[in-house]
Amino acid sequence: MNAPQYIPGHGLLAGRTAVITAAAGAGIGGATARRFLEEGARIAIGDAHARRLKETEQTLAGEFGAANVTSLPCDVTDETQVQALFAHAEQAHGGLDIVVNNAGLGGTAELTEMTDAQWSTVLDVTLNGTFRCTRAALRSLKSAGRGGVVVNNASVVGWRAQTGQAHYAAAKAGVMALTRCAAVEAAAYGVRVNAVAPSLAMHPHLVKVTSAGLLDELTRKEAFGRYAEPWEIANVIVFLASGYSSYMTGEVVPVSSQHA
Repeated sequence: MNAPQYIPGHGLLAGRTAVITAAAGAGIGGATARRFLEEGARIAIGDAHARRLKETEQTLAGEFGAANVTSLPCDVTDETQVQALFAHAEQAHGGLDIVVNNAGLGGTAELTEMTDAQWSTVLDVTLNGTFRCTRAALRSLKSAGRGGVVVNNASVVGWRAQTGQAHYAAAKAGVMALTRCAAVEAAAYGVRVNAVAPSLAMHPHLVKVTSAGLLDELTRKEAFGRYAEPWEIANVIVFLASGYSSYMTGEVVPVSSQHA
């Protein structure tokens, strides 16, 4: 199948400020940061990898202007760092409109071999980290009183079973439930909360933590016979963050042909 066409920005997020977690590197977070800038947003990006984060900030600032990009290292398992990232975003850009909770951690281990540490680490980054950032986002947006949007990164694995993924699947199913509950609460002050659920978006880190055999198997299952490019997931995040999805909240949008 032909390669997908990259769509240029159309100013869908012009004048808006966004926080994006786990945004250093070539994955969905990095692609989302770039797409948001292309759509006219100002961004504050966080990531636990300080060196890669600074490099990403410098690259994006060089392309889109230093006034539109700022960063602060943030480990989403640390509440103090989460609070610091949101405070930094508000101070740097004068407010906050959109939050993209992209941070997550995977791994492969069957239940009989899985340790408490493996289970807890995946849950703390993927589910608890999304909780901490969603809480910070809703507190900020509620206080500002001008509405806003939260977009969480879930996964089709939150719906379907996959060997060796019990911890990751449980965490992503939790992100889906958290999204729905947060949406009901946030609607009272004009904030929308939705999630995307990718299946297979290829990036260098995924290759390091997943076997070539499994990646090949998952790719063959996709209707298009290929994995998604990270920017294809970012496009859906842009849609959910924009006014085009103004009546959507509490939804989990699969970006895949096999979400069930």
